[in-house]
Amino acid sequence: MDEQQTPQSNEADMRELAAQLGISNLSQVQREQIVEQFGEVALKAATVAVLEKMPQAKQEEFATLAEAGDSERMKAFLDLEVPGHEQIAGNAVATEIANFRVALAEADVERGNEQ
Repeated sequence: MDEQQTPQSNEADMRELAAQLGISNLSQVQREQIVEQFGEVALKAATVAVLEKMPQAKQEEFATLAEAGDSERMKAFLDLEVPGHEQIAGNAVATEIANFRVALAEADVERGNEQ
């Protein structure tokens, strides 16, 4: 069953992700832009990580399901073909969060050296 997203839960999710990324101190506009861009990166990373675990012969079938946009059938397919896909995707996103934080820290150091 899909969890219903409300504006309040979306805002809470955005605040939580902003905290995980280490950007809570930025303006709301900046946070929204970064979270949106990060979301695209995270989705790609999660997708690649899951596809790497999927049998090659099944990837075309999955692509067809993805193009159709039937999330229930996609989940059922992934449950069958890539056991643990949610954990695999979660690990990929966690890695991207860590990579972002490292890049942010390096940028802070570089800005400090320029001053």
